[in-house]
Amino acid sequence: AIVLNGSPLFTGDAGSGESEIRRWILENDWLESIVALPGQLFYNTGITTYIWVLSNRKPEYRKGKVLLVNGAATYKVKGRVKEKEVEVFAQKMRKSLGDKRNELSEIHIDKLDDLAFDFAEGVYTKVFDNSDFGYRKITIERPLRLNFQASPERIARLETQAAFMNLASSKKKGTAGETEIEAGKKLQSIIREVLSQLGEKVYKNRQEFEKVIEAAFKQAKTNTQSDRQLSLFGETESIKLSAPVKKAILAALSEKDETADICFDDKGNPEPDPELRDYENVPLKEDIYVYFDREVKPHVPDAWINETVIDEKDELVGKVGYELNFNRHFYEYQPLRLRKEIAAEIKVLQASLVAVFNQMAAE
Repeated sequence: AIVLNGSPLFTGDAGSGESEIRRWILENDWLESIVALPGQLFYNTGITTYIWVLSNRKPEYRKGKVLLVNGAATYKVKGRVKEKEVEVFAQKMRKSLGDKRNELSEIHIDKLDDLAFDFAEGVYTKVFDNSDFGYRKITIERPLRLNFQASPERIARLETQAAFMNLASSKKKGTAGETEIEAGKKLQSIIREVLSQLGEKVYKNRQEFEKVIEAAFKQAKTNTQSDRQLSLFGETESIKLSAPVKKAILAALSEKDETADICFDDKGNPEPDPELRDYENVPLKEDIYVYFDREVKPHVPDAWINETVIDEKDELVGKVGYELNFNRHFYEYQPLRLRKEIAAEIKVLQASLVAVFNQMAAE
């Protein structure tokens, strides 16, 4: 048995070191039970601690199961001013020692021991399958939607695009380098000029805009056949834009637009928008596609599951994670107070404050 704080129960995302340790323990069926102890048991901290009971010799009826014991349970007692919470499995010390205000009596220890030994469902105990603590983290993608416009503001953005800036640079030295830089600057100038002649029409389909771009530069080529310095290398009479430069032009002239058409890649698949990417934790016992159709699809019809993100161990879609959340499993709903009751308290407090202010003014 090990005494730990709350962090090892849930710290770390799916696939992280902490989660993988929990996964290793649970999938090997070595965790027998976890007992949550009352808070304020230690001199230098008031946090709740947990006893992890591990075993590689589980009895048959405990195999594949984990018992959680809520030894940190409290109940409310009416005090003179307001209700206060009292620990079920601890008693207050006569004199506090730093943050240590509670202690376990022999009776409390015996009760917790009995609950852990009985391994049965109860008010302060719950039995789970090992897989109940597992989940599969799936990546939810939404399509990229862009509009395009060759406005002066967007054309000016080209100056910040690395591929466009690199046109006017060279790794060569001497005359060769100077010639290459000069050719690059000339190509930059032509690109700006060609784009500025497209007008400020807004295009909401990327493929359509790419065709407009290609046609514009093809026309520029036929009008400049006498100039042998239009390409980056100055070897041909045609204007050739590399893939990075084309990408830079599209990036500079584009903006996000929910009303625009979906952008597709070369294989005809919708491109994901990284800014709209989201994640869902699906219980291991549930099919991710059933969960997706029920919880995600009704709200974002154009979303899909990224099936390229898979778990390294089981090679299925989504990353597997494990966490043990006591608060979730032992949560008790507390009804909200009535507005009339809160309003009455506020009036009493206001009256007391006015009395204090009046007294200070009189003095």
